[in-house]
Amino acid sequence: MHSILLVDDEPEILTAWRLILENEGYEVGCASNGVDAVARVAAAMPAIPDLIVTDWMMPLMDGAELCRRLRAMPELAKVPILIHTAVPPPDGKGKHWDACLRKPVGAELFLTTVEQLCRQGH
Repeated sequence: MHSILLVDDEPEILTAWRLILENEGYEVGCASNGVDAVARVAAAMPAIPDLIVTDWMMPLMDGAELCRRLRAMPELAKVPILIHTAVPPPDGKGKHWDACLRKPVGAELFLTTVEQLCRQGH
């Protein structure tokens, strides 16, 4: 079973995707912003998620900074990161994520992308 950390400041989005992912057999943790996500991952060491799905625009620590911090942690450097956002991040130099899906995204595309990234991480 793959484990996923969902990071989004909108509780209804966290709840919906958590239920969908759990229904598909994934183990899911949730964080409401980047600061909370970094704390959750650090507290869970040595167990790390197989995939991190994060929003781009969040209070306290946005997706860009979260991705930078995760990639700077040796234990997490290879964990795939999926950006799930209404406003896509700039694509180019210094990109610290593996895939980006624009909100709203259908469940089928979301789940296919999650499955591919979880396989990629192993």
